[in-house]
Amino acid sequence: MKKMSILFTLILFVILMPECKGEPGHEISFRINGLSDSSVYLAYHLGDRQYIRDTVVVDSNGSGIFSGDETLPEGIYMIVLPGNRYFELLISDDQEFSVSCSHDDAFNTLEFSGSEINTRFMEYQKNWVAMQQKASAIGKRILVNSQNRDSLNLLSVLQKEQEQKMIGYLRQVEENNRGNLLSVLVRAMLPVEPHDFNIDPGNPLADSLRWVMEYNYNKNHYFDNLNLNDERLLRTPLLSSRLSAFFTNVVIQAPDSINSEIDRLITMTSGNYKVFQYVAVWLFNHFRESSIMGHDAVMVKIADDIYLSGKADWVTKEFLTDLEKQINLLRPNLIGMPAQNLIMDSFNGNYVSLYDIEKDYTVLYFWEPDCGFCKETTPKLRDLYGELKEDNIEVFTVCTTAEREEWEEYIRNNNLGSWINGWDPERRTNYAFFYNVQATPLLYILDREKKIIAKKIGVEDIVPFIENHRKYYN
Repeated sequence: MKKMSILFTLILFVILMPECKGEPGHEISFRINGLSDSSVYLAYHLGDRQYIRDTVVVDSNGSGIFSGDETLPEGIYMIVLPGNRYFELLISDDQEFSVSCSHDDAFNTLEFSGSEINTRFMEYQKNWVAMQQKASAIGKRILVNSQNRDSLNLLSVLQKEQEQKMIGYLRQVEENNRGNLLSVLVRAMLPVEPHDFNIDPGNPLADSLRWVMEYNYNKNHYFDNLNLNDERLLRTPLLSSRLSAFFTNVVIQAPDSINSEIDRLITMTSGNYKVFQYVAVWLFNHFRESSIMGHDAVMVKIADDIYLSGKADWVTKEFLTDLEKQINLLRPNLIGMPAQNLIMDSFNGNYVSLYDIEKDYTVLYFWEPDCGFCKETTPKLRDLYGELKEDNIEVFTVCTTAEREEWEEYIRNNNLGSWINGWDPERRTNYAFFYNVQATPLLYILDREKKIIAKKIGVEDIVPFIENHRKYYN
């Protein structure tokens, strides 16, 4: 589905492109001291990416104007200078102002005229950088004095005081700029308000209960300081970074947990069509690219609930047709699903059935004799088979080629006759559909009841996975 991701990036870019609304346009004049006859770019954030909006060649004095008839969508923009230098500015409702700075030191020489919000934004950035530097210095001192308890206690107090000062400063900036874009950005940086839980200290599980309650509280309030119906967030890095952190580091990486949070997030974004679009595409790409086993169940949910349901009206019919085909290949082999029974001919000449295996676990392996990766994987599995068999684990292999002589010769030459060698050259069992066999090698692990418990796993991971499964589920 690689092409699908590229298509979605293009679709999202087109959807969120600035629209001409017939409103007053924009005029941003600038002067870069120490620069002449060079290209300067006006760029903007769109999630975790940046795009060029306009280009101007400055005159001999370093002056130029970014202008247009259309109003720019509000957000964080950048003026990019030669040498990969840039500074950020806010585009809000007032889009006629001027800015000047030195090419050699843009940040410290930046001055705005006619834009109160950018003057405040510049002041905020400088103060915040200074506060971060002080916090970093305290952190370094803590590392240096990690073996000195007295110094460590004193520095820990200083660290907490500095953290509270920084939080207080954010709240002050938010209050002083309430309603404007700077307030939105600063509020998003505020931590979730702590909650006091009433837990009996005599409870032997008090610490565990507190951890669970704090985790659930922080997770449920993670987006409290982001207005997910404010589309100005789309042209900042904030929404993208928060989504990434939430679905990577906060939510437990189990499909049920993730799917529950997706439902909640989609509900929170339902008030703004463009935010909903962005979040929907972000979720699709994030979980389509995930290498975590079981996340294909999340893809099925996203496809069913958003795209195939008709809510994603920005995609083409061709895209939806292809997506439905891909999702239908995932449905029968999700983790936790009962595996489809396979009844087929075998190397020994008699029919074999996957469900006739009465072992604790079954390794189901799809392979080909001429497949380059199979030539590495198959011998590894063969060498492990003795250990697996002693541990009440069977191996059921299915060769996906239709060349019987080649298949039989490979089995004999490589001593593969001990495990079950299935043969279905006409694919009457439809195994390619039920197990989504689009490439080989492909390996599944089934439990005693033939429920799928692992897929797309490496040979080296079979034993550790089964050991863990026995530990927690048997």
